Amino acid sequence: MAREEADRRGSERLSEPRACVYIVECADGTLYTGWSNDVEARVAAHNTGKAARYTAGRRPVTLIYTENCGTKSAAMKKERQIKGYSRARKLALSGSLKI
Repeated sequence: MAREEADRRGSERLSEPRACVYIVECADGTLYTGWSNDVEARVAAHNTGKAARYTAGRRPVTLIYTENCGTKSAAMKKERQIKGYSRARKLALSGSLKI
């Protein structure tokens, strides 16, 4: 019985949302970096103007990068790190840099 309980808890952990960091490109060409447990829903919120104030007036946004960080704290740390990157480095990270 204890083994079944442990297996059930393990499978629940696998289905938990994973915190991800993401970069979107706004309609005006600027980049916005954030984190979320549900990136698709967050990008949809950006595109309806119900997410960050920064992106509300720069719609539509296009998702250009995601990275699974596992935990909220890891995602927030990675977000802070990426926000310190130059535009060129963010584009290189996303694979969007055109040389």
